[in-house]
Amino acid sequence: MTQMLEMPRVQECTVIDCGYNHDGCRAFAITIGETSASCDTFIDTSAKGGLDMVIAQVGACKRAECRFNAELECRAPSIRVAPGQDLADCMTFESR
Repeated sequence: MTQMLEMPRVQECTVIDCGYNHDGCRAFAITIGETSASCDTFIDTSAKGGLDMVIAQVGACKRAECRFNAELECRAPSIRVAPGQDLADCMTFESR
């Protein structure tokens, strides 16, 4: 049986053009992708989406070579998202 984990929170997102980012990330959960630790949940739009009273969490991480990744789950206490190599990258990523 898999033990339930508390999902890491998105502590900060400085990606202005994402529809989920208004006064912080308002997506219920985000996915970190395989390339450049990109935020796969990023949506380039001026429309505002997500939930008003939520602090986003990391739902899944596809970046297996990150030292915080175990079984495709992020084990960092929290992450930061910012513009990087892609439009929105996980800045907490660290290679093993």
